[in-house]
Amino acid sequence: MKITSPVFANNASIPSKYTCDGSNFSPPLQFSDVPTQAKSLVLICDDPDAPGRVFVHWTIWNINPETSEIGEGKVPDGTTQGVTDFGEVGYGGPCPPSGTHRYFFKLYALDIILELPYSAGKEDVEKAMDGHIVAQAELVGNYSKGR
Repeated sequence: MKITSPVFANNASIPSKYTCDGSNFSPPLQFSDVPTQAKSLVLICDDPDAPGRVFVHWTIWNINPETSEIGEGKVPDGTTQGVTDFGEVGYGGPCPPSGTHRYFFKLYALDIILELPYSAGKEDVEKAMDGHIVAQAELVGNYSKGR
């Protein structure tokens, strides 16, 4: 399984349009080689370089496994977005306080559909996924505030 973006390569810079310095839209993402046994997909975006903890920027679950892309600033029909560490539901773009941070867009193929409320956090999603991941992939983007 693969996750890519037409606007940044793996381990390359995320354009400022998709950050707090720009429009703060979620970047377009593309999925391929999803296993046929997948019943749903989960996408988690987080920043392990945040001071003191891993900072959650986006959680979205119950993505149809036939989905091949998520458009810029879009969310696929029938999905649920969770609460981020910004305290809001939906995408919150990179906004590091200083230095260059890495943003991991992690895609998981599951053999189940998750039964979670929108108020679920990343930990709730990861707990519900435990034992049900059939494949995973990741895309890493970098960003330095005000670059």
